Amino acid sequence: MNNSPGAANWAKLLFLGVIWGASFMAVTVALQGFGPMSIAALRIFSAALCLLVLVYAMGIGLPSLRTRDGRIIWACALGMGFFTNALPFSLLSWGQTYVASGFAGVCMAVVPLFVLPLAHVLVPGEQMTLRRTISFLIGFAGVVVLIGLDAFRSAGTDFESLARLACLGASLCYAIGSIITRLCPQVNMLSLSAAALSCGALIIVPAALWQEGLPQNPPPRDALLAVAYLGLVPTALAQVLLVQVARSAGPAFLSTVNYQVPVWAVLFGALILNESLPPQLFAALALILGGLVLSRAPAHRQRP
Repeated sequence: MNNSPGAANWAKLLFLGVIWGASFMAVTVALQGFGPMSIAALRIFSAALCLLVLVYAMGIGLPSLRTRDGRIIWACALGMGFFTNALPFSLLSWGQTYVASGFAGVCMAVVPLFVLPLAHVLVPGEQMTLRRTISFLIGFAGVVVLIGLDAFRSAGTDFESLARLACLGASLCYAIGSIITRLCPQVNMLSLSAAALSCGALIIVPAALWQEGLPQNPPPRDALLAVAYLGLVPTALAQVLLVQVARSAGPAFLSTVNYQVPVWAVLFGALILNESLPPQLFAALALILGGLVLSRAPAHRQRP
């Protein structure tokens, strides 16, 4: 694995941080008209439909099941659909009905810490080093500074403890999904993304219909727009980008995007929702960006 991910992967990582940071705000709006599982089902189904149309319009199609590699690819797509889409989207949507969004943001920063031991064992070239460990801890400290300790205070709700576990569970899901993506055999990335989202839709849509059914009343316009955004941008487009980054730069590099997500969430809140910027924002930004740079800085070779 090359220690330098390249400018293209850095640009994709930055863009993923922006669109995923906005997704927390969109989920909050969508919850005004839809249940948590329905939000997950709608965003995954619409994203899968979008990518299926795209891959067949381009003449790419889905991976074949006729070869051994093709069957392995579909097994990976099933794992990605479950761990990268269906389960974490459901856990986060449900969790945000009981806990502060700040806590959900902190949980996303835990993803790199979950990836470290998994990648160390499963992915060649992603061994855990002292430098990487220190950089991850610096970035995580920046997220805690940004969100503040208020995110961990109890809101007094009956399901708050379970909701916090759900948010942490979503972080673990993203880490597992990142490893599966990296280990998948070589295949067209659009085709793999479409297959993964299709598997996720086949899992979550029946579960959402069984659990929540169809909406009884027409959802508000803002909720519909939020679900449309969630399906097309941080799900469909992001699925393509995360596959590209995970396969070319590795899951540890991809996981550092989770340090950016709370930063962008705060900025969107200030610019769009007229929320005041926290005074610790710039200190947090320095820690987060410092951790990112340190985690990917080329290691100096030891002289023989």
